[in-house]
This record gives sequence, C-alpha cells and structure tokens, in this order.
Amino acid sequence: MKITIVERKMQISDELRAYAIKKVTKLDRYFHKDTSATITFSELKGRQTAEVTVKHSGMVFRAEETTTDMFASVDGMIRSIEKQIRRNKTRLEKKLREGAFDKAAANDASMADYVEDTYDVIRRKRFDVMPMTVEEAILQMNLLGHQFFFFKNAESDDTPAVIYKRAAGGYGLIESN
Repeated sequence: MKITIVERKMQISDELRAYAIKKVTKLDRYFHKDTSATITFSELKGRQTAEVTVKHSGMVFRAEETTTDMFASVDGMIRSIEKQIRRNKTRLEKKLREGAFDKAAANDASMADYVEDTYDVIRRKRFDVMPMTVEEAILQMNLLGHQFFFFKNAESDDTPAVIYKRAAGGYGLIESN
C-alpha cells in the first residue's frame, strides 16, 4: 500500500508519523497491492483531526476522527474505517482481497421579499466518474459519509446520475436525459 501523509497547518512528530503508518498498514489485509492511502492531520481550536482516504479498484473509503489527542484520533479513524468495511462485508467481498474477512479484524418567503444572494464557490473538486450500479453508488456514498454521490449509471447506458439520502429516509436517484 502506498501511503501519503498530509499536514494541514501543523507539523507532526516522527513518532506520530510512524504510529499512523503502522496503523494504516494493518489495512493491507483488506486490500490488494495497488491501493493508495492518504492520511491527513489537522488541528483547529485544540481539536486534532486525523483522516484517512483509501483508494482501491475505483472505490474510495474515507474515515476521520477528531479528539483532543492525535494518537486517539488515529486509533478512532482506523476503527471507523474497519467498521465501514465490516458493515458492508457482503457487498465488498468481490472487490477486496480474497480472505480479507477471515480474521476478525425552511422559511416560507414570498417572491416579492426575495433578495438575490451572491454565491461564492469556496472549493472545487475534480474526480473521475466511474460507471457503477445504483447499489454500488449507494455503498460508495455511505463509505464516504456523504449525503449524495455523482456517478455514471451502468444500468442505463452510463447515464450521469446522482444518488442522495432523503430526509424522510431511503434514497433518491436523479438521472439526466
């Protein structure tokens, strides 16, 4: 597994770096050799956050943990990503390493009162859009911990689509014509 460490507005000790690499390397039992992981460390108002993003065979696994101690954040982040993998074990078994699971491891405003706001794009993100089924897209969205996910729907000729979590429960699907 190729591991990259990112430090956002902070410096980490060599001891913490070695600890995080050791912990993330234990995820190797779930993945094939062509996997890459990015560990991001950041601190805001005394809250220390560790985040891991693992890219494997077109799937992205992401977990983060925020505590007052960076070592505890690393432990929580690893627990969280392993929990995601185990929770989705049956759906992921085909994509992960063979034998990976052998070890237990709204206000109503009238249009007259409407004032046009300015919309500032704070962040832009680009990524490859992979063809996948609706079920795979829901799985990917849940693994990332997001409320929506954009993908090419393999069940309808790679039509661009968005899957999202509904406030009332369940999921919604938006497809273009």
